[in-house]
Amino acid sequence: MPTEALSLVPKTDAKQTMKDFKSDQEVRWCPGCGDYAILAAVQGFLPELGLARENITFISGIGCSSRFPYYMNTYGMHSIHGRAPAIATGLATARRDLSVWVVTGDGDALSIGGNHLIHALRRNVNLKILLFNNRIYGLTKGQYSPTSEVGKITKSTPMGSLDAPFNPLSLALGAEASFVARTVDSDRQHLTSVLRAAAQHKGSALIEIYQNCNIFNDGAFEALKDKQLAQEAVIRLEHGEPIRFGAPWTEAEGGDGQGRKGVVRDRDTGDLTVVDVSVDGTDGVLTHDAHAASPTTAFALSRLADNDTLHHTPIGLLRQVQRPVYDDLMADQMEAAVEQKGKGDLSSLLAGSDTWTVVG
Repeated sequence: MPTEALSLVPKTDAKQTMKDFKSDQEVRWCPGCGDYAILAAVQGFLPELGLARENITFISGIGCSSRFPYYMNTYGMHSIHGRAPAIATGLATARRDLSVWVVTGDGDALSIGGNHLIHALRRNVNLKILLFNNRIYGLTKGQYSPTSEVGKITKSTPMGSLDAPFNPLSLALGAEASFVARTVDSDRQHLTSVLRAAAQHKGSALIEIYQNCNIFNDGAFEALKDKQLAQEAVIRLEHGEPIRFGAPWTEAEGGDGQGRKGVVRDRDTGDLTVVDVSVDGTDGVLTHDAHAASPTTAFALSRLADNDTLHHTPIGLLRQVQRPVYDDLMADQMEAAVEQKGKGDLSSLLAGSDTWTVVG
């Protein structure tokens, strides 16, 4: 995919390291929190972009994840609950020379901030949105969140949650997001690869990061992190590759080293389903197309994960397409307005034909 997302952001000739992106602030999250791993991955990945630090900014809302800007040696802002995408939209459209990142959580982004999130995505503003999903409110001490599973017992739902949870990826795809991905906090290599793809993408990029809250929702994603369980639970999506997972068929068995399970489309319903794949792998397994114009298959993939068992959970890039970017459209419109006599002028607008003159 094109790397033009960073074409307007000034580069630096200085050799950068992870240390350059660490601020002088003490990192304060609970010991063992998944946020530490995400912070380290971001700080470790940014030097390879070669961007001047003063042209990178992190905007956050309210929540545990939203302490992120304090720990980055870049510009940043700890903003208002749920409003980070709106504030970042203003910044990205006014300063196209910046690489703008939003850091938010499942409560911050999907509850009070739900409207701001979906409209930033549908507009396709050039933002990179990191949505930390731990399925709980951590900062306010363990209430259920918009992604908590039905029946979740918390301080605010002592008899179990009655709410059907949001699926963040389904929501993003429904809002016509041009880049949608999922990764896991503890998988540094995979997380970094997704961050790299998002940084290069022109337009809105939403990355859902499954993040463990070991205090209020410990083990929520254990099926994806345990080595044995993950082999059967995690579906690693690769563009252009068959959607296979599970224990591999070995060469000794006459196989190709790919998984014994695959994702196919049901001929009767059109839905996606998981099936056992024979040793020769010719069972109608879908080939992943992250660049498909229609989000239909990506949406179906986002629904594969079951909220209770996490089987079967796709990670990686579900969708990455190119469409007009709001920042560019706005800049072109403003330039055209300036070129037209009498248009783009504030005084002319205020004194236009729809005004009243009050006489004594």
